[in-house]
Amino acid sequence: MSDATNSGPVLSADGTPLKRSLARALRRQKMRALMLIAPLLIFVLVTFILPIADMLWRSVENQIVTNTMPRTVVALADYDGASGELPGEATFEAAYYDLYIAAERKLHTRLGSRLNYEQTGASSLFRKSGRGLDDIGEVYMDQFEDLDKNWDEAEPWAELMGDPAWLEAQGKWQKGQTQPTFKASGAIKELLPRTAEQYALFAEFQQVDKDKSPLREEPWSAVHTALYQDLAEADVSGYTGPQADLLKAADALVASPDFETVTFKAGFEEIDEDWMDPEIWVTIQTYSPELTNGYFLNAVDMQKSPDGAEFRDERERIYGLLFKRTIFMSMVITISCILLAYPVSYLLSNLPARSANLLMILVLLPFWTSLLVRTSAWKVMLQQQGVINDILVWIGMVADDSRLTMINNQFGTIVAMTHILLPFMILPMYSVMSTIPPSYTRAAKSLGATNWTTFWRVYFPQSVPGIGAGSILVFILSIGYYITPEIVGGTTGTFISNRIAYHISSSLNWGLAAALGTILLAVVLLLYWAYDRIVGIDNVKLGG
Repeated sequence: MSDATNSGPVLSADGTPLKRSLARALRRQKMRALMLIAPLLIFVLVTFILPIADMLWRSVENQIVTNTMPRTVVALADYDGASGELPGEATFEAAYYDLYIAAERKLHTRLGSRLNYEQTGASSLFRKSGRGLDDIGEVYMDQFEDLDKNWDEAEPWAELMGDPAWLEAQGKWQKGQTQPTFKASGAIKELLPRTAEQYALFAEFQQVDKDKSPLREEPWSAVHTALYQDLAEADVSGYTGPQADLLKAADALVASPDFETVTFKAGFEEIDEDWMDPEIWVTIQTYSPELTNGYFLNAVDMQKSPDGAEFRDERERIYGLLFKRTIFMSMVITISCILLAYPVSYLLSNLPARSANLLMILVLLPFWTSLLVRTSAWKVMLQQQGVINDILVWIGMVADDSRLTMINNQFGTIVAMTHILLPFMILPMYSVMSTIPPSYTRAAKSLGATNWTTFWRVYFPQSVPGIGAGSILVFILSIGYYITPEIVGGTTGTFISNRIAYHISSSLNWGLAAALGTILLAVVLLLYWAYDRIVGIDNVKLGG
């Protein structure tokens, strides 16, 4: 065979270079493996990764303020909340238009609920303001309508404000068809900018939200307010477009000394005097950014203020106490499970298979009973008129008028959760202990070791991986439990998870719940890291 032949590429049976053929086969093998695990990856992504990402986003997301009150946020940009003074008339004007639109779209109550998390009473203030803003606009609307009834009709308004092409297209619209997007007359946009803006918002609302034609709906009172403001500043004497006479008559009315006006500030004060408290404006300004650390500050018993972050009043600090209590009680529950599970696991691993299987059924039996039923059973047993107290009174260990308080406190939570989580400690321990060869202990005894030395120096070190696996499992489960502490914990035995559940289901403060959940997740990861550094996660196993 020649040198040229020897130096050429090695070919497969089909004539393809062997290296390329192997690479192709390896790619196909990887794709098959990926397809096999794809359902599991999608499941983990949808049920685990995405919810965590959503929780992290909700803990800092704060778009509702700037989206609902964009003009007010801009007007408050230079407001000095620490001065103790109210913002200027321009800010009240911006708030009027923002809240009017929000009220029409039913968004003002959501905004009030958001700000109520930071300032008590904000929710009722915004709800009341949504009903009272019409009073400001009606001052002008009534006077324009008294001047000419056409100001109370939809078509004259549409002819005045709309572009002729839009008017023609809108006039042909029928129910079920897509409505043409409103376009204001160029002359009106330049002459009456506020009115054009407000009418455009009104027209969009009627078309998109109500599926109604602006040609048949009278404009909001806010549009009349904007018309007054424009007429007070503009010169309409040169206007010759549609409804010119109507507009000029309104201009003359506004210029007359008998025309009644009201400042936006006075209008807000008439709605509710709380608008005269600088604190509400400081709250709006403080929580106007689209991203906020306010939820995390609340989660660690702090709050935002014009001077920066500061701790809440001593009486309002609850989350730090709950975090400490949760970690402490979870550790106590874990230690209790270790002390109770170790002898049971040792017994199971050293009994004959038939007896061990029978006892294992008893260990697994609680899994066949509802968690709610098991927790409620402990509530019946531990209460002052319960089974345990009755027995103690019957045998004379406790006086009838001095029954033990074992429920609605930390003791009740620890007892109930230890019972519920005990199988999760027994199973990992048993699986590890069952793999420890009995010959090791026999060899130690044959060399003169006592029973205690044999256990402590030979058996126990080999069982530590099972203790580690069970401890991680029980601790992580207990730190996130909320059903059992809610039923038997009372005011002193509840966990931080109970507060998270409350904010999700009752107060609907999902941002704070997300922040608390994120901190809890960080605490678990930190403890996991510390455990890995001290014990070593590689030493944890479930047998084998």
